[in-house]
Amino acid sequence: MTIGTRCDSIAIMKTFDWNPEKNQQLIEERGVSFEDVIFYILGDGLLDDLEHPNKAKYPEQSIFVVNIEGYAHLVPYVENGETIFLKTVIPSRKATKQYLGGSDE
Repeated sequence: MTIGTRCDSIAIMKTFDWNPEKNQQLIEERGVSFEDVIFYILGDGLLDDLEHPNKAKYPEQSIFVVNIEGYAHLVPYVENGETIFLKTVIPSRKATKQYLGGSDE
């Protein structure tokens, strides 16, 4: 269920930020970086922009759903003024099936 879809043009008007140590960890463990996420968002890879489903625990977070090389990734973020702080990148089989029609294997 989509709770709060927003236009992807918001990404163009904002500055992205992230933790460099987390970025290095993502590269080493998942083979994806925050730079990859931004590249795909700006290249029409943004599939959705959702409110975080657990607002009690993460009241300020939203989630980008990004198509990275044919696979959907969830990217939790916090928006503060003109900055979007990216928290992590999570490959998602469920989102891939939902947004891209991939198999559930």
